[in-house]
Amino acid sequence: MAPRILTRPRLTALLATSGVLHLARPQTFDGIVPDAMPGEARTWTYVSGAAELACAAALALPKTRRLGGTLAALLFVAVFPANVKMARDAVASSKASTPRKAIAVARLPLQIPLVVAALRARRA
Repeated sequence: MAPRILTRPRLTALLATSGVLHLARPQTFDGIVPDAMPGEARTWTYVSGAAELACAAALALPKTRRLGGTLAALLFVAVFPANVKMARDAVASSKASTPRKAIAVARLPLQIPLVVAALRARRA
């Protein structure tokens, strides 16, 4: 059995950090919002940042941990199209370095352990 590196406290920290970054440096994330999303990309950046912070808070509290894990798993699924867009844009860009392209593509399957960790955190 693989070691459980992404523990509930680490998942909580990851979500909190990502949420803060979405709110503090939204321009970093605006470009990966899929074009099919209605409205402004910045709005979706802020919404996803707030959702990450809410999931982190829910995971941190024992009374809301089950809900937090469920919502975090759903959030990781919901943001997957943004990760796909980021990978597609990187691969298509003549300006993106080979390592950047590789990292963008390699991130895609990493959503699976994030979803699994969120569901596991529900039981912690």
